Amino acid sequence: MTRTIDRETGKFVRSPNHFTARITSDGRDGWPAEPGRYRLVVSRACPWASRALVVRRLLGLEKAISVAIADPIQDERSWRFTLDPDGRDPVLGIRFLGEAYHAAEPDYDGGISVPAVVDVPSGKLVTNDYPQITLDLSTEWTAYHREGAPDLYPDRYREEIDEVNRGVYRDVNAAVYEAGFAAKQEAYDDAYSRLFARLDELSDRLSGQRFLAGDTITEADIRLFTTLVRFDAVYHGHFKCNRNKLSEMPVLWAYARDLFQTPGFGDTVDFDHIKRHYYQVHERLNPSRIVPKGPDLSAWAAPHGREALGGRPFGEGTPPGPPATAETVPPQW
Repeated sequence: MTRTIDRETGKFVRSPNHFTARITSDGRDGWPAEPGRYRLVVSRACPWASRALVVRRLLGLEKAISVAIADPIQDERSWRFTLDPDGRDPVLGIRFLGEAYHAAEPDYDGGISVPAVVDVPSGKLVTNDYPQITLDLSTEWTAYHREGAPDLYPDRYREEIDEVNRGVYRDVNAAVYEAGFAAKQEAYDDAYSRLFARLDELSDRLSGQRFLAGDTITEADIRLFTTLVRFDAVYHGHFKCNRNKLSEMPVLWAYARDLFQTPGFGDTVDFDHIKRHYYQVHERLNPSRIVPKGPDLSAWAAPHGREALGGRPFGEGTPPGPPATAETVPPQW
């Protein structure tokens, strides 16, 4: 995935994902779902990668799919494994995620993005198709889900989930970036207007129901959450999405806290990684690379009151257990 600015319009343009093979239960794309075979490479700073972390936790796939956490600060050589001893991923044996991309396609010259799923035996990237990765974790890895895993993409709500996801992607997930990286006023104004119109619509929708589709957590909630959790810390100021803070939008703020306090959501969020990545990597937007001290993160633990709307976060299932010690995020406040 590469990012460019259209010179004529000043709009931020996100290129399609280049590696789109799928890992399936029957291996029909050549990549069968096999526990221990694949490694999920993420950055806790990245909202697209964070989706995969949440889904993996909720479904209990930690033992089936190992995870590599990249340093939140990239350099020109791509996402790097400087958090690991000797700066090398202990399973893949590589220093930079780009090595797996080039193992799959030696002449590849596009962007190096997370999440990325790598085949451990060959060291080759399988996919960086972040929308499909999480859907496949829900539907193709069912043999390895934990007992009590929720159905995050239930048949009866798939059409509704897909419709919500299209609007959320266009006007929330992508629009914050389009506002932040816009090179002309008109491009910024368009992204800003779409963002807050959609947030207002979502607020109305969520004022009378606890979750976006049905009465349980689904893929739709996960995709919205990973943008909302970054909103006040990054997007409001850094990306100029400043009509309101999330904490000034009562329904969405309560909804986001409800999810954050649900096992599998907040325990995957690392605000330190998030803030250091955005403020130190995007030097065009923040030449000083100073990372702001705020906002007060302890407010994420405040009561949300959304239980009054009913709903069953995990449906007939159960919450995941505590994260593994090696994957525990340091205390946030």
